[in-house]
Amino acid sequence: MFSRTISSALPRAARQTPLRPSASSLPQTTPRIARLSPFQIRLLSQETRSAIDKAVGSAPVVLFMKGTPETPQCGFSRASIQVLGLQGVDPNKFTAFNVLEDEELRQGIKEYSEWPTIPQLYVDKEFVGGCDILVSMHQDGTLAKLLEEKDVVVAAEAPVEEK
Repeated sequence: MFSRTISSALPRAARQTPLRPSASSLPQTTPRIARLSPFQIRLLSQETRSAIDKAVGSAPVVLFMKGTPETPQCGFSRASIQVLGLQGVDPNKFTAFNVLEDEELRQGIKEYSEWPTIPQLYVDKEFVGGCDILVSMHQDGTLAKLLEEKDVVVAAEAPVEEK
């Protein structure tokens, strides 16, 4: 469902958006998805859920964003990339998915995480949060601690001693 290109290692959409169910045909909102508006509740298909599971597990650090790390398409996605860069996330342990390339991913990730906005960060297959959470965690040091515990930052080089 979400594939990567060899040149950029970022996904390329190959699907069209399926028809959404009408609000009246949806079951009662459960507490699990209570934070989503009726317009966001789509009830993920098993195929979409499996594809998102695979995407979330594709690297230790996964960011669902608008645009690419090289060319973010919104300020929140740009800020999230900057925070991850400041934290020293190892590029070999990071991947990003451009939700603008696949409408099913763009809407499905919101239900999957129970979080209504994009970008969304996952570390070691666990949802961390959106841009506001990342910035807050960056400022209070908890993001650095989490990323170090998960061993996803580039190791600091030992200082070279002068002789």
